[in-house]
Amino acid sequence: MTKEEIVALILEKPLVPVYYNADVEITKNIIKACYEAGIRAFEFTNRGENAINVFSEIQPFVKQNCLGMILGIGTIVDADAAEKYIGLGADFVVQPGTTEQVGNVCKKHNIAWVPGVMTPTEIYSALSLGANMVKIFPGNIVGSAYVKALRGPMPTLKIMVTGGVEPTESSLKEWFGAGANAVGLGSQLFKDMNDIEIFKTKVKELFSFIQS
Repeated sequence: MTKEEIVALILEKPLVPVYYNADVEITKNIIKACYEAGIRAFEFTNRGENAINVFSEIQPFVKQNCLGMILGIGTIVDADAAEKYIGLGADFVVQPGTTEQVGNVCKKHNIAWVPGVMTPTEIYSALSLGANMVKIFPGNIVGSAYVKALRGPMPTLKIMVTGGVEPTESSLKEWFGAGANAVGLGSQLFKDMNDIEIFKTKVKELFSFIQS
């Protein structure tokens, strides 16, 4: 898929789980449950020593068992890491901040790049460097009213909000109502997860709510 198609899929299926686990099999089970619940964009994060090894195993798993799902890599802070994960098949790259070096790597490989931003100046800077979408992070610091305010001068900006989005209908309604195009759900989505079927049902309900 092209980077434009990747972004279009995220906009179409705008609930993006953000997850890391050092155990390959647990990660596969989580991804498959999300896929069966309707999720089509999944962000695995580069947050542990074993992250790249886990990613190298889950990437072919997704391609073989979750047709139509895209697998991105998050928490990328330097060009070297971006190169490694793109080489392993990452469909998109997400950053907690914005670095020109990572943007250049994504541009070179024609990979969708979603850098983290906060202020309008950071947003314009990221766009000038080639960002395909920006990630407002952490969302809980600025609140949904901030996203709504951005829509005045930036009506066409593609915004993903991560941090502060809760896995509830009221939270999702608040953020999408304010103008978010997509949301990333991390620890809040995965806490107290003792039963994979209950987890899958919860994700399916949230995803259905967004789609409706």
